Amino acid sequence: MIIASNVTKTFGKLKALDNVSVNCNRGQSIALIGPNGSGKTTLIKSILGMVVPDSGFITFDQHNILHDWRYRERIGYMPQIGRYPDNMNIAQVFTMMRDIRRNSITTDEELIEEFGLNNMMQKKMRTLSGGTRQKVSAALAFLFNPDVLILDEPTAGLDPVASEILKQKIIKEKQKGKLVLITSHILSELDDVVSEIIYLQEGKLQFHKSLQQLQEDTGEVKLAKAFAQIMKYP
Repeated sequence: MIIASNVTKTFGKLKALDNVSVNCNRGQSIALIGPNGSGKTTLIKSILGMVVPDSGFITFDQHNILHDWRYRERIGYMPQIGRYPDNMNIAQVFTMMRDIRRNSITTDEELIEEFGLNNMMQKKMRTLSGGTRQKVSAALAFLFNPDVLILDEPTAGLDPVASEILKQKIIKEKQKGKLVLITSHILSELDDVVSEIIYLQEGKLQFHKSLQQLQEDTGEVKLAKAFAQIMKYP
């Protein structure tokens, strides 16, 4: 569904992505993992069309994304830090997004209800806690029933109950055959959610393998312990 082929991107002297090739398919929930500065954000922004690679290319359903930006309508994106107009209330933010995406017929409001956002629609964005902003961002990512979900540190700032609600929603959407890409530094949050692992370091792809294969390679069931083994014995 999404294929990155030999993607390289530099910013000045920094090579953020170095000849990265990955293949992401429907029905997969993929963890994009790596230390700070590994290229995770640059890869995500390249897939979203926010960054244009210096070389290589990215396809979405076999179409080069440089030639047709309409593929973005099929992606739900949850940024690590959601930024919204301070003077708007929650209801106005959702209305604004529906106006922008007016061609969307059906919407998925499950997270709006599960997070209790219906009861605080009149609250101004500037008054919201970080966790509530995360809930708004998550609800917006799923709202238009996208084929692909890209979630950047989705559980950061969420309380345990909200985090579990979001994890169960991710699992449900994956089971519907959607592609989910997740970045997170909290590996324990991913154990029950992901089926594939992409590991980047210093802009280079170290591996892309199934969670089951990683578990077999390391002898560890938990993702955090598996990576501890990898870092200990490179």
